[in-house]
Amino acid sequence: MILGKIFGKTTTTKFKFIVTGKAKKFDFIQVHHPDYGYVLCQITEIERDEEKTVASCFVIGYKDDGHIKRPRVPFHSDTEVLLADNDFIGEIIKLDKSDKGAYIGLLDGKKIKVFLDLKKLLTKHIAILAKTGAGKSYAAGVLLEEIMDKKVPLLIIDPHGEYSIMRFRNDDKKDLSRMRTYGVDPKAYKNIQEYGDVDIIKDAIPIRLNSTMSHSELLHLMPKLSGTQTGILYNASKELSHVSFEEILLNLEIEENNAKYTLMNNLDYLNKTHLFSNSFTSYNELVRSGRCSIVNLKGMAQDLQEIIVYKLLHDLFEARKKELIPPFFLIIEESHNYCPERSFGETKCSRIIRTIAAEGRKFGLGLCVISQRPARIDKSVLSQCTTQIILKVTNPNDLKAIAQSVEGITSEAQDEIKNLPIGTALVTGVVDMPLFVNIRTRKSKHGGVAVNILPTAKDENFFEKMEKFEEKDLLPLVKPKISLKDVEIMSGRKIKKAEVYLIPSYLFLCKDKKKEFNILVETVKGDIVLDVDSFKTASLPELSKLTKQELKVLQESFKLGTFSFEDFISKTGFNISVKQQLNDLIKKGYLVVSNSKIKLSEKYILTNLSKKSSYVKINFEAVKYTKKVNSRISLDSLKKKLSKFTEVVDQRQCYILQYRVQYES
Repeated sequence: MILGKIFGKTTTTKFKFIVTGKAKKFDFIQVHHPDYGYVLCQITEIERDEEKTVASCFVIGYKDDGHIKRPRVPFHSDTEVLLADNDFIGEIIKLDKSDKGAYIGLLDGKKIKVFLDLKKLLTKHIAILAKTGAGKSYAAGVLLEEIMDKKVPLLIIDPHGEYSIMRFRNDDKKDLSRMRTYGVDPKAYKNIQEYGDVDIIKDAIPIRLNSTMSHSELLHLMPKLSGTQTGILYNASKELSHVSFEEILLNLEIEENNAKYTLMNNLDYLNKTHLFSNSFTSYNELVRSGRCSIVNLKGMAQDLQEIIVYKLLHDLFEARKKELIPPFFLIIEESHNYCPERSFGETKCSRIIRTIAAEGRKFGLGLCVISQRPARIDKSVLSQCTTQIILKVTNPNDLKAIAQSVEGITSEAQDEIKNLPIGTALVTGVVDMPLFVNIRTRKSKHGGVAVNILPTAKDENFFEKMEKFEEKDLLPLVKPKISLKDVEIMSGRKIKKAEVYLIPSYLFLCKDKKKEFNILVETVKGDIVLDVDSFKTASLPELSKLTKQELKVLQESFKLGTFSFEDFISKTGFNISVKQQLNDLIKKGYLVVSNSKIKLSEKYILTNLSKKSSYVKINFEAVKYTKKVNSRISLDSLKKKLSKFTEVVDQRQCYILQYRVQYES
């Protein structure tokens, strides 16, 4: 359909045409260029006087080698302007509809699906901005559904408890009737785990923070201290390998300076929160392929929320830099409360969020900030968000903050934000021109009413890393050094049947006498794995189940190494009745008889645990397997048992790949 002809001055980015057909503001149009073929443009404003109607237009571009490019030569005057057809619009502005595309809705007024490219979206950062009740959390839920469908690890900081309801399929009658329009079906997302206050949140896991922290971290968690107080705290904590509030409080007791009492009051408060523990929530439990972890802060005081967000994000960012956890996507709801603009004050977690916004993309940590008050978010964080989803915003200060932080937004589009209907968003970062998108219906249940905005980014690296961590039956693996082919060659026999089992395990980081070492423990029987290739294991002794006499006999056996019954009596001074204890220890598997000699069994580890340290490496990669074995021993049980022999510093979940082979006869 012909809408009119170009007239007057034209540039490579703007032009005007006299309207002779039915044209509306923000309509997409196509204009033929003699050098570039048809070019997609958009009407940004329409003016009418007594003589004519004039439309002002913005040039979006044409497709060349898969990229959108702008003409370098302006259009000629008198060129016809046509209403763009759906196929042409889709060819220019749509993003990849492959498995890396996030379907967020339909182009306003068109039946054209809009996809955000997750390869770009997850590498840089996103902002979802809107006033209260404009659909902020609803749109965020749509994006989260798309990310969960791609099995990208998610961590959500949720102060109101809105997102756990995504475990259930959408059963809203209005939404169900709209699903056909958007081409989606109801779906429940089961792989969601919630962490928070168990007295408030049903089925939640208590959140526990790592009590190991540097002196500077401890100072950061405290209210502002005077120079004297800082010195007192340093003296009380400088000798400790990890922070123990009880020990620091005991050390403060002997201080004679009265400035200690404020410190003791603050430390006692932190101690009574029971947030900090040696048995803290594992980083690999929080960030896992295909898992959405929700840190539900509902019901917690603001200062506790800041402490939790600071410590979690600090430790996870450090773990990601060391590649101890997979790349993941972080969502912070009500982000203006955690990283406010500096004129509104600093929070304990402001600095770490600014650091993640500036450096996170280099380490595979994507960030999404969600807020109903754009003017109150730290400008350095908001400016890092290259893709934004903006719903209705009316506050002048918020509109000004959006205009300053969003590239490519025109004054016309800025005015339109105030009049956006609920469910329609202005999406930037897809093309140079912001797009108006009707957000699709949620597949899962919606748990809140709010405003939503989303920005996208561009970094080819992140998604390439993510593919390693996707749980297409691929997990953090400890693999044997030899392959199945090597097994066949070494045995000299043809393999009839080979099965690959995944044995659930933990790689524990332990510490003895200031020396750190790793211990690999499988969680089916709770044994320590000494050799991955042969799957040789040994157990930690249950010494509490031995009598005092048996313990003494076992200690002497350890000193002797290999001995006869007669040797034992002559060298230790025990009488002949010791034979009963030796036989009992043999029955219990602590000792074995070989060639008429008694020696220590290899079933148990009775020597220094550090001598059994493991040097395996956990690799995140895909693998086909026959069976994933279920854990029988809990993490808490393993840590409790290990703690009797060594100090447990950290742990990483993994699966040991084990071959089970049948040979041809």
